[in-house]
Amino acid sequence: MKRNVMKLLSIALVAMIMIMAVATPVMALDYDPSKVTANNNVPGSENIRTLGGGLVGILQTTGIVLSVVILIVIGIKYMMGSPEDKSQYKSSMLPYVIGAALIFAASLVANIVYQFFTGLGTGS
Repeated sequence: MKRNVMKLLSIALVAMIMIMAVATPVMALDYDPSKVTANNNVPGSENIRTLGGGLVGILQTTGIVLSVVILIVIGIKYMMGSPEDKSQYKSSMLPYVIGAALIFAASLVANIVYQFFTGLGTGS
């Protein structure tokens, strides 16, 4: 009973937040879309891009190396394990494979999104 009450309260809270977000008035009285321009010359933005690119590269490389090492360890344990251990490793492989695929595909997806939004800013 207590669990159902918590679920209902959670749903009600989320619904209230959604209603408040939709019902909030926007005060954009003198908005002219033709006056909006891209400003790529913000001071310090190049430093942030360089730092962010380096940090993402380090994180991605670390993630790829760790995922390959973990795959090797799980593969060796699978080959050397008993039938009971093999079933346990099989069940743990699906989340691992999904995570590894996300790590490998993260740079591709990020690059596609970046190119898309860069193209929007230049007007081409």
